[in-house]
Amino acid sequence: MARTLLDQAFPATWLDAVFAQHRGRQYERDLLFSTVVELMMLVVVGLQPSLHAAARQSRDLPVSLAALYDKIKRTDPDLLGALVRASAERLEPVLAELGPGPARLPGYALRVIDGNHLPASEKRLTALRACPGAALPGTAIVVYDPDSGLVTDLVAGEDAYEHERVLSRALFERAEPGQVWIGDRHFCPGALLRGWDAAGAGFVVREHARHPRLSGESAWRKADRTETGRLREQAITLADPGAQAAPWRRIELTLDRPSQAGERILRVWTNLPAQVSAAQIAQAYRDRWRIEGMFQRLERVLHSEITSLGHPRAALLGFGVALLAYNVLALIERCVERAQTAAGKPAPTVSLYHLALQVRSGYEGLRIALPADCATGPAGDPKALAPRLLSLARRIDPKRVAASQRKPKPRSTEPARQTNAHVATARVLANQTP
Repeated sequence: MARTLLDQAFPATWLDAVFAQHRGRQYERDLLFSTVVELMMLVVVGLQPSLHAAARQSRDLPVSLAALYDKIKRTDPDLLGALVRASAERLEPVLAELGPGPARLPGYALRVIDGNHLPASEKRLTALRACPGAALPGTAIVVYDPDSGLVTDLVAGEDAYEHERVLSRALFERAEPGQVWIGDRHFCPGALLRGWDAAGAGFVVREHARHPRLSGESAWRKADRTETGRLREQAITLADPGAQAAPWRRIELTLDRPSQAGERILRVWTNLPAQVSAAQIAQAYRDRWRIEGMFQRLERVLHSEITSLGHPRAALLGFGVALLAYNVLALIERCVERAQTAAGKPAPTVSLYHLALQVRSGYEGLRIALPADCATGPAGDPKALAPRLLSLARRIDPKRVAASQRKPKPRSTEPARQTNAHVATARVLANQTP
């Protein structure tokens, strides 16, 4: 199933076409972008321990290792976002053929937004060897669709110290009516909220302590109760004249039990109409934590954080390719659940970890048994992949890929650990003496 998706949904010709459209200042001669993605895919899936090992095992690498590393450290960050967006667009027709799944907010397309800082890399770059602190190669803004399970967008930033709200401004032009953007308090500045509102999109964002100034607040009125606490809401108006077409809403949730941070009151802002109840809005914000689970699976199931790649653009390329692999696994997960349900069996809760183990254990053998030019499924329209994937998913033993049921983890009483000093790799490289 993984090879079918990689070969048929993401063929080399398609990868090179995405590169040609969004390449920026890069160009192609002997080394194609599809070859770089293929090598990096072997690393993030866990089939090879490093890019160096993957390149050494490649029989038809047309350039030297030095040229390969020189290529990846010049990858345009905008190209990575285009690659992730195009991958989600290629897989959405396949999901549509599988049938609609449960919608968390009917009538709206949810977009959960959050930032992810890449961890410290090894100090292989000459400019980093004199730095005592950890070297941070960059940060990324990820957009996740909890209904489909796909990552739909990426904004890659080379500067690890660049704030999330600055990077997220690039998403305004891609916001559409019918979408609901869900974010934490870092995405509460007025410019971000007004950008989504002007694009006709909805938002559900947690209130920041320094939220935009208000010119009017209505009286609080009680709303429905949720399973975690009591709700009330009020109408709010920004102080900036003409900044909003209609009053927004402020939803307040008083928790029955304090959160891990010790907070009992949680407030979110939204521009959704009154037809969407306060309870639905509170539940939609609660589902924002699904992106945290996605980040955790991305780190533990896939090698999305390649510490041997110290250059910011190279590290971000590895993270972008990992998102591509995550979308493949997420679609396989949906296919397995749908195939087992159609067979009259209870729908299993599929574990991406065990799916990745199955892929790693059989992928190399499949590559040896089947030549590269052997078609593993119907070419052309991605919609034609759905029947092929379902037929393969029916042969899978659900017990081998099912998630393990565990008790909730107890709350930790240990004090928070002290973090070490760190530096932004992009700033160190920019300030080094030529």
